[in-house]
Amino acid sequence: MRYPKIRELKEAVVSLLTPAYTTSFPSKPHTPFENYRGKPEVDEKNCVGCETCANVCPSNAITIEDDKNTEKRVITRNFGKCIFCGMCQQHCITGKGVVLSDLIFDLAVFDRDKIIEKQEKNLVLCKNCSSIITTDEHIQYLHKKLGPKAFASTLNLNLLNQKLQLAPTDETDVDIRDGLKRKDMFNIICPNCMRSVLIQYI
Repeated sequence: MRYPKIRELKEAVVSLLTPAYTTSFPSKPHTPFENYRGKPEVDEKNCVGCETCANVCPSNAITIEDDKNTEKRVITRNFGKCIFCGMCQQHCITGKGVVLSDLIFDLAVFDRDKIIEKQEKNLVLCKNCSSIITTDEHIQYLHKKLGPKAFASTLNLNLLNQKLQLAPTDETDVDIRDGLKRKDMFNIICPNCMRSVLIQYI
């Protein structure tokens, strides 16, 4: 017969006399530990809709739907699928677009639709092929991030002019007719169409 060791007896006595490690939530309020990973909170001002969080989400809790007709990008976050891994916060390009809350953690509901959040962003479409370039806020963020280097891109110049009205829009924003031409480099076109113009005319 094997008798318990002194260490094992000590652990048993300590376990018997100490309170439970778990809290009494939900009967009593629960205070999470520091750096606890709770619900991902989206900051609308700092989220640019760049699609990075959806690409790195392992549980597919974040999905993106683009509608060319309305020129809107709908970002859907289903917290019923979220595993609170923190990848969206870690890979956010602005560093502030989404932050895991350490206070909001009780997401249990009877209706799962209540834990689904949606947000909309304005899309930038190519004037020639109507392909999706990115969101308007993403382009603006790149301007601020790159500084003077942003002016090396004709696309950035066009979008900046559209926003700040540096030049009359009737001179810079012209409909594309009869295929791409040299003048269309100064229109809002996608990188593929820009490459076609450069190869053909330069």
